[in-house]
Amino acid sequence: MLRLGIVDFDTSHCSLFTKVLNPASAGAEGARIVMGWPGSSRIGPERIPGYVDELKGHGVQIVGAPEEMIGQIDGVLILSNEGGMHLERARPFLEAGIPAFVDKPFAGSTAQAQELAELGARLNVPLFSSSALRFADEVARAAGPRGEGRRVLGVDAYGPGPEHAANPGLFHYGIHAVEMLYTLMGPGCESVTRVHAEGADVVTGKWKDGRVGTMRGIRDGKQDYGAVAFGAKANLVTPASMKSDYRSLLVEIVKFFQTGAPPVPPEETLEIMAFMEAADLSKARGGAPVMLKEVIEQKRKE
Repeated sequence: MLRLGIVDFDTSHCSLFTKVLNPASAGAEGARIVMGWPGSSRIGPERIPGYVDELKGHGVQIVGAPEEMIGQIDGVLILSNEGGMHLERARPFLEAGIPAFVDKPFAGSTAQAQELAELGARLNVPLFSSSALRFADEVARAAGPRGEGRRVLGVDAYGPGPEHAANPGLFHYGIHAVEMLYTLMGPGCESVTRVHAEGADVVTGKWKDGRVGTMRGIRDGKQDYGAVAFGAKANLVTPASMKSDYRSLLVEIVKFFQTGAPPVPPEETLEIMAFMEAADLSKARGGAPVMLKEVIEQKRKE
């Protein structure tokens, strides 16, 4: 039984993940949350005390500093709501050789994402990040197995798009629709164009092979998650009220800690970060197209 620790309690994920794993649930056996550090938050500090009490009730030991978990856990879940916290939260665990699942968004910028990925690679410690929507049953069925010749020609993905100053632009909630877009399209986006309005964002990505995919971040009206995948012989539409209970994500997380093999390649996660940052740059330029290559190269220089 793998022993896992949680860093930061300002998101419902700390509660929902623990409810699935403690005690182990069908399909996600093999790991248990044994320790946690409540941390601090600029997004949901008022949520932390309630989650502390709840996790204690599930047998989770609360520690006074994250480093106290080192040597007593086999893997760590970095769950801070603010992506900009993830690099420093993950650093001591990676340096101690402890693999990490880093919740969405992977980082607060492309530059931070590159630094975090390079830290894991240099230390040879596995890292993995994903939205739960990537592994939702409806999205997985529409995507089909990669590498078996199935090709999605285009995608319209959508989801809630509220914003928060601590997670710029699409990094806050837009990440969910972007993850669905990439799950269905695969990596290889070349340029991004963003149309911004008070009630919504529409971001169009052009892939290197000529395919086009869009994501819509919804702020006005019904805020469901979903996607339409366009194929050569059929178009697949997810249910209008698609939901995820996190079980499918946790199955992948446990498998990752068992094998050390991330189900989402780091290169794809970095491209997703660049996609969202390019969308912000496109907005700042009045909707002009922005090459992902520009964002990645500029961040490496910085």
